[in-house]
Amino acid sequence: MIDSHTHLFLCDGEEAEVVAAAVEAGVERMLSVGMDEETNPVAIAGAERHEAVFASVGRHPNEATGFDDAAAAEIARLARHEKVRAIGETGIDYYRDGAPAADQRRAFAAQIEIARELDLPIVIHARDPEGGTEASDEIFATLDERAGGCRVILHCFSAPHRAADAAARGWYCSFAGNVTYPRSEELREAAIQVPEELILVETDAPYLSPQAMRGKRNQPANVVATARLVAETRGVSYEQLERTVEANARALFGW
Repeated sequence: MIDSHTHLFLCDGEEAEVVAAAVEAGVERMLSVGMDEETNPVAIAGAERHEAVFASVGRHPNEATGFDDAAAAEIARLARHEKVRAIGETGIDYYRDGAPAADQRRAFAAQIEIARELDLPIVIHARDPEGGTEASDEIFATLDERAGGCRVILHCFSAPHRAADAAARGWYCSFAGNVTYPRSEELREAAIQVPEELILVETDAPYLSPQAMRGKRNQPANVVATARLVAETRGVSYEQLERTVEANARALFGW
């Protein structure tokens, strides 16, 4: 099994113990995703310490305030590290008032260009305002305009109304623990719609623990619970889904 999106440096417990627990659960590869100038090098350092861990570097939309050319240059520099396999997470978040929209857009556009230049996948964060679709709509429009040829991962996929649109564009959809929640019927329906060659699973640890672990902070080992639910929803065995997501992640991240 793989965890296509975790924040290893934010998980509870010693890093080595968290990684060991994931490996014991059958998680052979995980992508630890940096969020800003402080955590990008931390994500890389964790990847250097553990064979099973790889890194992504970028600027989260909620951390985009003041993003400038120097910030973009630093992401590009870090992205050349041998264990960095993606850019992001980046995108648009209109659910929280974490950063001005103009700064989010500037950071998003810059990271698309870095991903294109370095031929790395780009990890997308999309969070719509309550009852709206403004963020996901803008993200799709921006990617359509700027990201031709990029491999796109819609992390913690939360736009079930755009599942078919994502598939038509060849974008990967990664499902997190919230797909297991009782009220997530639309998300589970989206997990059925995503083509086999474009589906991934993740934890987004330490956030979004699966239903059975809800109330506790998440960790990469728990991706197994999410994968079991996704497999059941899609009407396939856990082993079949495991082979599918491992192959998809290998093609994306080259690990």
